[in-house]
Amino acid sequence: MSRACTFDGCTVGETGVCALEHDPATCKHHVAAGDKAIGSADEVESESDRAEPTDDPGAPVLEKPAGAASFPSSRTLGPDFVSSMMGSRYVTVVGILGDPESGKTACLASLYLLVSNAQLEGWSFADSRSLIGFDEIARGAREWNEGEPPEQMTVHTEMADDRRPGFLHLRLLRQADGRRVDFALPDLPGEWTTELVCSARADRFDFLKSAEVIWVVVDGRALMDRERRQGVISRLGQLAGRIKSIFDGEIPRMMIVVTHRDHGELSESIETRIAAELAKRDVVARICQIAPFSECGDVRAGFGLSELMEATVEQLRCEVDFWPSSAPEEGSRSYIAFRRDR
Repeated sequence: MSRACTFDGCTVGETGVCALEHDPATCKHHVAAGDKAIGSADEVESESDRAEPTDDPGAPVLEKPAGAASFPSSRTLGPDFVSSMMGSRYVTVVGILGDPESGKTACLASLYLLVSNAQLEGWSFADSRSLIGFDEIARGAREWNEGEPPEQMTVHTEMADDRRPGFLHLRLLRQADGRRVDFALPDLPGEWTTELVCSARADRFDFLKSAEVIWVVVDGRALMDRERRQGVISRLGQLAGRIKSIFDGEIPRMMIVVTHRDHGELSESIETRIAAELAKRDVVARICQIAPFSECGDVRAGFGLSELMEATVEQLRCEVDFWPSSAPEEGSRSYIAFRRDR
């Protein structure tokens, strides 16, 4: 039986001659070309699976299945993703530096916990592209043992790529004026800062050139300790010098973020010594004291974080007289020389 005839032994499909000597067009056993019941079930299946020929040799073999677009990754974001985001909206990129165990990740975890519980004074949550990333760094702070806090609120930061920073995105709504602010906050290992100070390895800090402000996180307990205080202050000066070497001109605004405010408040003399050390490198920085987590009842957890976020987005603008009045001078070209000395 051929594919063109259902009569057993007929080869009309190959030879064109009917085994019953009938006209193939009128034979009842003849199978028309458009008939679907050709041959056995296996042959029908093989015909349906066979791809239709195409005139384009570069065309895809299979068509792309229709499906909904997948959601972007919610973990830490790469520099390329942040760059594309900056192309569509204004993003406040923050550089966060600090030695290991200084409290960088604790700041981010405490900020996330405050925002998620609507307890960040003056701010409310608007959006985030990295909620899982925030959740991972804050997971340790939520796992208490029978009401007792864990020994370590956050885990040590480790990077999948030792050369590219990972960013956490957070969009906040400022209740004072309704402004929505997008923050790109890097979660970097403290070893990066250590290598920057000790060996001047700055290739991983190119993103600082896009930063609007730089946080230098310092362990407040070390500044309160007389034996370690001078070493920490000297190291701050060295780090400020390394940061200046990354930029050709003026550096972004710098803020010294002192953690562990629950262990005590910095005295005015310590702040003066820090300012004097930074002045040796022609750097001016604002000092902010915070307590991401608190071990005493006098200072609540998350102390100073709302003020830190407010200081991060504030714009320091000097008012300039649009057209200062001056006595005309004969022969001078005042219009062309306007603001040339500024």
